[in-house]
Amino acid sequence: MDDDTGAAVRIPVTVRRIVSLVPSLTESVAATLPGALVGATDWCSHPAGLDVARVRGTKNPDLDAIRRLAPDVVLANAEENRPPDLEALREAGVAVWVTRIETVEEAFASLERMFAVACRTEPPGWLARARQAWRVPFDGPRRTAIVPIWRRPWMVVGRDTFTGDVLRRLGVDNLYAGHPERYPRIPLPELVERRPDLVVLPDEPYAFSETDGPESFPGLRCVPVSGRLLTWYGPSLVEAPALLRAALS
Repeated sequence: MDDDTGAAVRIPVTVRRIVSLVPSLTESVAATLPGALVGATDWCSHPAGLDVARVRGTKNPDLDAIRRLAPDVVLANAEENRPPDLEALREAGVAVWVTRIETVEEAFASLERMFAVACRTEPPGWLARARQAWRVPFDGPRRTAIVPIWRRPWMVVGRDTFTGDVLRRLGVDNLYAGHPERYPRIPLPELVERRPDLVVLPDEPYAFSETDGPESFPGLRCVPVSGRLLTWYGPSLVEAPALLRAALS
């Protein structure tokens, strides 16, 4: 079968050992097949108390450690993980399933395929509940936003991102959705001059907070939010619509 990138992946008939290189996929597997998850990155923070082998980060995984875990499949993402690392695992005979997710609908379809094909299990109940939660259409006035993800230098969410689609579905239009880059560097004065209705400040990858970030946007409404709700595709999708609507209202 082909993964989301079109790469052919030979998955064993029975999958008992899974390594995840993406925090949201780690949470997804832990909530669905907890006994099968044997390895995850140092950044995989959910669920709390996850007791599996750690294989460093998404961008610098310990390939030897992964091979020693003898996984039936390694789960990865086209944006989160580096192609050379994934290719090295493939060359070592490891099955690598790569997701590619840029919209909420793609998240549902990709996760369903990942569980059915790469994990050899039925799609979980939480995935159906997430689909239902996101079926509620937005019917209020639309607003504009910028979404910083880093400072020094300032970087924002640009085109074709999962985060942008999440906000769009909640009635918030990203002012940089038409930028040629997905995560462009934008000088702070330009961001302020755009005068968005909202400055959405997720707590990852940069840990924006009530006291770190809003001071840079005087006169603008700043909304710190959970990065997990805004950027993760997994069980958090069930609660994300209601919690983000409340935060952004």
